[in-house]
Amino acid sequence: MTSSLPRKMWMLLEPVHALLYYAPEAGAEAAAEGYDPADRWQSYFAWRAAPLGAAGPGLVTASFYSFSPAKVARYVPATWEVASAGEALASRLRAVDSSLRTVWGEEIGSAALAEAAKLARTAAEACVTTGRVLAAANQDLPWPDEPHLALWQASMVLREHRGDGHVAALLTAGLDGCESLVSFAAIGAAPVTTFGSREWTPEEWQAATERLTARGWLNPDGTATPLAHETRAEIERTTDALAESPWEALGPEATRRLVTLTAPLTTTIVKAGILPGVSTLGIRPPKTGQPSPAERPPAAEL
Repeated sequence: MTSSLPRKMWMLLEPVHALLYYAPEAGAEAAAEGYDPADRWQSYFAWRAAPLGAAGPGLVTASFYSFSPAKVARYVPATWEVASAGEALASRLRAVDSSLRTVWGEEIGSAALAEAAKLARTAAEACVTTGRVLAAANQDLPWPDEPHLALWQASMVLREHRGDGHVAALLTAGLDGCESLVSFAAIGAAPVTTFGSREWTPEEWQAATERLTARGWLNPDGTATPLAHETRAEIERTTDALAESPWEALGPEATRRLVTLTAPLTTTIVKAGILPGVSTLGIRPPKTGQPSPAERPPAAEL
């Protein structure tokens, strides 16, 4: 199995997972639950961290990795005063349910979606979660009966499995949370402004830039050196290699079948224009002559 397959499968399933954080229906559910409708990060931290239980800021910062500790501390543990972790898990499923029903319409309840959900769940249950906190926490959750929700939950497990592996690759390369973003921006993966949502201060960003410059990653003008390009490429290769286990377990034939079944569903989500045009996900609405989400080189910061 080549490392390109885990990457393509991530790009195929990531839009299914990401819909939770951007769909208008999810925003409506967040407001109904009591989260501030003007601040989507409140529900983001609640919904993503809820599988960990009523986690504190240290655990969330460590597992999410690229967010500044100050930003995390602004939302955690305050978010558990709005809704408990259990209530957050229930509300995120309601948010996913309403969002997917709107986007997929008549596909909800189809035989194809049911088959895709079964295959994706098989892959998700095969994820080796040793040392992978977010993947393990999501894998431990009960599986929804409805196929569209099961497919979404599988996409969540698989993306957190990959994300946990990516964090391991960053740690191995000696990059802390801020340095990971500075180096990622330096190689041209996304504009610096894209990472403003992580809320590292200008002083913290500058300090990380200086550390990377001293280590030979950045030139004096802030551009990436060959070392930065080479090491970031190695990080991506390691991330891919660490994400192979679910697809090895599923097997080539079943994996190809999952691609066939899921590609139209993913395309529907991307074409809906709900996901941001520029983000750390590296997913953009398709245009004529451009590659599909499964073919496009991704931005891998999570």
